[in-house]
Amino acid sequence: MDKQNALDAFAALGQSTRLDVFRLLIKAGEAGMSAGEVGDTLGVRQNTMSANLSILARSGLIRSERQGRSIRYFADMDGVRGLLAFLMEDCCAGRPELCQPVIDLIACPQT
Repeated sequence: MDKQNALDAFAALGQSTRLDVFRLLIKAGEAGMSAGEVGDTLGVRQNTMSANLSILARSGLIRSERQGRSIRYFADMDGVRGLLAFLMEDCCAGRPELCQPVIDLIACPQT
């Protein structure tokens, strides 16, 4: 990820509803959610939700998939990884033990 892509991602997440949508889709995982489900969960009108989903999709943080007549939205984990890698690219001046607590905090727990 380059600097401009990172700025686009941060701009997309810099609005309350879009941040809520992104976090909700992260929680939804592989199941994803339809725009209607996201809007109902967050109490956001359909036209507003469409605009927010479009901005998040353009930023590379979410993706959509047509399933029959509906569209499901998912967190784009490649985009998330790219943003995190961009942020931590020069982490800790070559001392990975300093970065490990951050990595542990954001990693899913092993079950």
